[in-house]
Amino acid sequence: MKNMKIEDGAAAAPLKMVRRLDPLAAEEGARLDLFLAARCPELSRGLIRKVIDLGGVHAGGRRVRRCSQPVRAGERVELFLDGRPPEIFSIEPEQVIYRDRWLLAVNKPAGVETNPTPARYKGTLYEALLRYLHNPLRPLDRPELGMVQRLDRDTSGLLVFSIHRQAHRPLTVSFRERLVKKRYRLLAEGLFPERDGEFRSLLARRRTDNRMKSVTTGGKEAITRFRVLEQFAGAAYLEAEIPTGRSHQIRVHFSEAGHPLLGDDRYGESLRPSLGCPRLMLHAFSVVFPHPVGGTPLELTAPLPADMERMLGRLREERLPAPGNQGFNPG
Repeated sequence: MKNMKIEDGAAAAPLKMVRRLDPLAAEEGARLDLFLAARCPELSRGLIRKVIDLGGVHAGGRRVRRCSQPVRAGERVELFLDGRPPEIFSIEPEQVIYRDRWLLAVNKPAGVETNPTPARYKGTLYEALLRYLHNPLRPLDRPELGMVQRLDRDTSGLLVFSIHRQAHRPLTVSFRERLVKKRYRLLAEGLFPERDGEFRSLLARRRTDNRMKSVTTGGKEAITRFRVLEQFAGAAYLEAEIPTGRSHQIRVHFSEAGHPLLGDDRYGESLRPSLGCPRLMLHAFSVVFPHPVGGTPLELTAPLPADMERMLGRLREERLPAPGNQGFNPG
């Protein structure tokens, strides 16, 4: 098994690694893909080419996406693999929730990065949107794309973007001034004695492991309001509204309250492994905000993804029999 190469198919999916390589004088001018193949013999040339195309290789601190790029002695080459299949995500028509001259709203699938990362540029939602908006009749024009929000890689759901420069500023102001109502659907561990409640704390990032946590001083205010839509035996289906938009705030608040989200391996190890939860059970369900041009209220909704629907089906088979614990109309 020592000489086994990691190919660009299924075997590559779980591989997560970083390689930092300093070319020698004798390697000056070598093609980037050949240099990496020689220095990383465990990776196939096919996989290396795909990683370069994705944007997972950097030279001298800059992303390089040409296999034929010559390496230079003393200019460090970095290769990043993020443990995901080297496939390129593209926007499908059914993922577009709303579009007009000013705005575009999409239903992001789980597993897709919102913004470029060291491991990939091509296939992130940002890059996929640029391709989707590209006008083939004006190939030199770069599409207008304003990003005012993001979702974690494993969170699915609704994201709104401005696609006209006249809409950028007013949309940004709406989010900054908390004029946007954002609702999420989620599955969390445990029994909730009350049908609704609120978490309120100051959140800050912990330096030791880069996780968010509640603190007594020095953090930013985070408010999470929730209501129980359905209670099951040991888990619940809930809706959460976040007037604030702090990083990971829903995950942190529910975890600190003893109700980690199903599938959240960062803020709480799942107590229900028998359910085979495929990922973090969190979905950006709806958003209400004033249209940036004209101010007309706009309400958008993204349907639950199939994996959450399947998980709900399994949990409903375990629904608690007590009348007070039955689900109620989520309306």
